Amino acid sequence: MRANFKPSLDFTLSFEGGYVNHPHDPGGHTNRGVTLATLRRYKPGATVAELKRISPALVEQIYLDGYWEKAGCDTLAAGVDGAVFDYAVNSGPSAARKSLMAVVGGPHHETVKKLCARRLSIYRTFKHWRTFGRGWTRRVVTGEALWVSWALAATADAPHVETALADESAKAGKVAKSQGKGGMAAGAGGGGGGAAASQGDALAGWLVGGGALLLVVLAGWLLWRAHINRQRERAYAREARLASEVSA
Repeated sequence: MRANFKPSLDFTLSFEGGYVNHPHDPGGHTNRGVTLATLRRYKPGATVAELKRISPALVEQIYLDGYWEKAGCDTLAAGVDGAVFDYAVNSGPSAARKSLMAVVGGPHHETVKKLCARRLSIYRTFKHWRTFGRGWTRRVVTGEALWVSWALAATADAPHVETALADESAKAGKVAKSQGKGGMAAGAGGGGGGAAASQGDALAGWLVGGGALLLVVLAGWLLWRAHINRQRERAYAREARLASEVSA
């Protein structure tokens, strides 16, 4: 819905920042999330200096034309629109729509949650995850709580929204605690493979070693998920507080 374009843009720009030219970012020269190549589609021959001076009005036009409208956000429900838009800015409108089609279904706030989970899982496979993974995680997790609050607010009164967001926070905290314990247990189990493999039977040693490796991988995955859910717990708690202030 078009009314959500400005708040969606405000959220996205809060993570895009100012001018950068990160050596590991394939976008190269970028300001407020707009690359030099993108600016040149609007201003042929634009220079880096012009990119650094890009006006807020042109930034808004670029995001509206190139991402919000191309991703079809005007046709999407509240919350889903913001989630798809921010995904489109990071990965392109086609990738965002493709992921949406893979998870859409059920209440809109559940679609938002599934889309954000899929987005992070895909990002973790990127070669630049080590460099940008922490920022991507914070961006998606913070956005998820915000967009879920929009989806809930479109279908419920403020007190219900506050309660639902608080419930999401509690659920995320409970899952994080369970995953953290599971990750520590799996890591401890994986560390014992070497002793068992020294019994002399080569085949048994290979099997045990392989099992230990799987445990280490499982431990890493569980601890990563626990980290994400701890962030989700805090993000939902923050949105619940904001909803409480609105209803007061």
